[in-house]
Order: sequence, then C-alpha cells, then structure tokens
Amino acid sequence: MKKIQILGTGCPKCKKLAECAEQAAKEMAIEYELEKVTQINDIMKFGVMMTPAIVIDGQVKAVGKVLTVEQIKEMLK
Repeated sequence: MKKIQILGTGCPKCKKLAECAEQAAKEMAIEYELEKVTQINDIMKFGVMMTPAIVIDGQVKAVGKVLTVEQIKEMLK
C-alpha cells in the first residue's frame, strides 16, 4: 500500500494537489492511504519550506507546485 502525504496548510493549491493524487491512485487501482499534513511544524520535519508538497512512502517527491494526475502516476509506479 502506498502512503501519500500532501503537505500544506489547506490552501486551494494544496487541495488541488490532494485531488490529483487521489485521482491518480484511483485510476491506477492501487491501494493507498492519503494523509493531509497541515501543521507547519509537521511540514518542516520533512525539510519542506514551500507548499504544496507531495510525499510518497516517506520521500518528498515535489515541492511548491501542483502536479498533474499524469505526473503523480509516474511517481506512484
């Protein structure tokens, strides 16, 4: 099972990234857990200074941008 974490305080970009991540996982029919990390202190533990960011299985994959569903699928492979 993939663990997908969206790091962000709940801004529109963060919500869009979460939607795209969910859509990518569903289209690939993989088991996943989606967690939204919204507390600044928790986000900083990942070493991330800009949001939104996406973390897959504990690895920061992208910072400061909203990825497309296709880009996220590549990361989930």
